[in-house]
Amino acid sequence: MSARRSKAKDGWNNRIEFYLTTNFAPFWRGIQRVPTLRRKVNKILIDRAVLKSAPRPNPLSTMAPYTSWSSLTDRTFAGRQLPPAPGGGEGHPGVEQTAEIFSRRGGGILCPKSTVLFANFAQWFTDGFLRSDRSVPPHPGKTTSNHEIDLSQLYGLNREVTKLIRAGEGGLLKSQFIGGEEFPPYLCRDGAVKPEFRGLSVIGFEDLPAARRNRLFAMGGDRGNSQAGYAMLNVLFLREHNRIARLLERDRPGWDDERIFETARNILIVMLIKIVIDEYICHIAPYHFKFFLDPPAFSGSRWYRTNWMAIEFNLLYRWHSLMPSRLRIGGESLPVAETVFNNEILVRHGLGALFESSSDQAACRIGLFNTDPSLVRVERASVIQAREVQLAPYNDYREIFGFPRVTGFDQISGDPTVQRALHELYGSVDGIELYVGLFAEDLRPDAVLPSLMARMVGVEALSQALTNPLLAPRVFNERTFTPLGMRLIKQTRNLSDIVNRNLPDGSRRYEVRMTRRDWHRGTPGPGNVPEAEPALAYAS
Repeated sequence: MSARRSKAKDGWNNRIEFYLTTNFAPFWRGIQRVPTLRRKVNKILIDRAVLKSAPRPNPLSTMAPYTSWSSLTDRTFAGRQLPPAPGGGEGHPGVEQTAEIFSRRGGGILCPKSTVLFANFAQWFTDGFLRSDRSVPPHPGKTTSNHEIDLSQLYGLNREVTKLIRAGEGGLLKSQFIGGEEFPPYLCRDGAVKPEFRGLSVIGFEDLPAARRNRLFAMGGDRGNSQAGYAMLNVLFLREHNRIARLLERDRPGWDDERIFETARNILIVMLIKIVIDEYICHIAPYHFKFFLDPPAFSGSRWYRTNWMAIEFNLLYRWHSLMPSRLRIGGESLPVAETVFNNEILVRHGLGALFESSSDQAACRIGLFNTDPSLVRVERASVIQAREVQLAPYNDYREIFGFPRVTGFDQISGDPTVQRALHELYGSVDGIELYVGLFAEDLRPDAVLPSLMARMVGVEALSQALTNPLLAPRVFNERTFTPLGMRLIKQTRNLSDIVNRNLPDGSRRYEVRMTRRDWHRGTPGPGNVPEAEPALAYAS
């Protein structure tokens, strides 16, 4: 059993706020029963979360260590929240030694709260806008992101790509039916990309054998085939797009293909944002009060500015440790590596079975010593990228996000193994890098994320979602979405709603959940450990 983490550097304001929002359940339930009060409190809490840091625009980007007109407008570079570290991070421990601190020992430590569906959704959702440059050689500070929640995972990053996957009639996306279920068409024939899909890209395509290429789906996003959990979400949102388009075609018989398609896309993007606020962020947060989408409430907030993804936000979202070493899919148990570029799993078991399996399996806990060895190479790349863009140290980021600077390793984690590893790597808490420090912190009670990471996600994710152009006061209305579209958005409460209305067999309802069925407030971490004992202890 580990020692308890010292809270000496949590900050009294932070401790009081956390205590108030995670206790007094009857009080918070009462607020949520009164619509006017619920809206006011929702706005107050979201404003407080976003304003834990200075609002956009950031004065710097990864273009240069000073502000210029180009650095304020060229969005092919990532924003940055702090200037580059003096000296470029000289004196850091070796890359291999640093990456090893992420490697899982044994079966891994389970997250007491999250399912694998949460892990799948987090990866799929963030890959739509956190996109590091993949050119050769790559530029560590550049991005291919559109900087918005725009479902580029499904539609692609530009109109040229989107055109390739459209059916050209009824506002539909191209699809095929296999065993009564709708899927995207296959990208290749005989190992080569079909002529109609030339212009679509797939990461790692050249390394795949012809047989595996023939089972790739034609999707707008270049990462849509990368993992079974990722593909299942793209398939789901393709089905929902086509379902909405068919409803619009009946509702608006005079509309052409273009208007039906664009309106269906608008509706689907807002559905996604609603799920992100109402379900995904509420799952992450430990609070009794449940955030909800309320577009009119925030247009006057001083943080209401154009989105620009920051390099720190990109790096903190590398939640590789969430993924178990083996995945249970439709009765099978597969090493995570066997689910990569393997759409046959999805076709064989069906969409409902994959969602239910991922909802029934616990994710692993975000933290050090908990990334599957097959993914440590990705942690290594993240360490390198953070150093190449010269991120400031972990303690500097604690300070700008409203936490006191730590002075001892026991203020980061109560786990002796983590404390010892940090001391051996860095010697002093002031030497700890942001990427390592984010994952070194203990989880907060009833939360999915450690404190600094959670605060940075709250600042960026809430402001990014709520400043989407489709939610602007003059846009979020029936003229944009139609009365039918507004009803469809209102009726969508969570991911389960979308899944269960897009399955061929409507006789049963599949269980779709980001939160473990056995989770309840006060559940101690780390939960049960699959297949092996944990390598280190944990205390919340």
